Amino acid sequence: MEPNTPAPGLRETKKRETRQLISDQATRLFIERGFERTTIAEIADAARVAKKTVTNYFPHKEDLALDHQDEFVAALAGTVAAREPGVTPLTALRNAFLAAVAVQDPVAGFAGPAFTRMIADSPTLTACLRGLHDQREEALTATLAESTATPPDDITPRTAAALLGGVHRVLFARIQELTLAGRTNPEIAEVLTREAPRAFDLLAPALAEYGRA
Repeated sequence: MEPNTPAPGLRETKKRETRQLISDQATRLFIERGFERTTIAEIADAARVAKKTVTNYFPHKEDLALDHQDEFVAALAGTVAAREPGVTPLTALRNAFLAAVAVQDPVAGFAGPAFTRMIADSPTLTACLRGLHDQREEALTATLAESTATPPDDITPRTAAALLGGVHRVLFARIQELTLAGRTNPEIAEVLTREAPRAFDLLAPALAEYGRA
């Protein structure tokens, strides 16, 4: 290794810091100016990096605004895959959502008024979010099919994933709605703690025993 070459750990730390800096500056500009009106060049200038550096870390502009996409898409499938023996997907997802509400998890929708408004005001980001919900259901379908030894193209895991994913869409939108109405995160968490169980209970007649591990 050359004397002036950073150690691998230092290089990775530097990359993470650069990525976070770009993300932070992009979010600031998106909130101030709007997603559509902010350019990659402006983000690069604000982060004091080259434009190509921005696109190396974030290939698509939407990635700069929604930088927890992988975590969001994998969340439901991961919860179902990790459930304890004897626990149904419905119970596992219900418990996981209530736990996310308790800690006011941004991935569950607790993103704050400025960020939530940024998404609501952007047709591009609104469409992207719908696509992420779709991808999350597809990932859940695959996991449900695997855990129940059912072909992925069978109607049962696809329907179950649509029902379970649909409840999460409604609850995510509810958090956004309350955020835009000026409610604080603790207030929203209190509302969702009451409302989310009712939403999940509506699925019990169909999914109470489905996929019991």
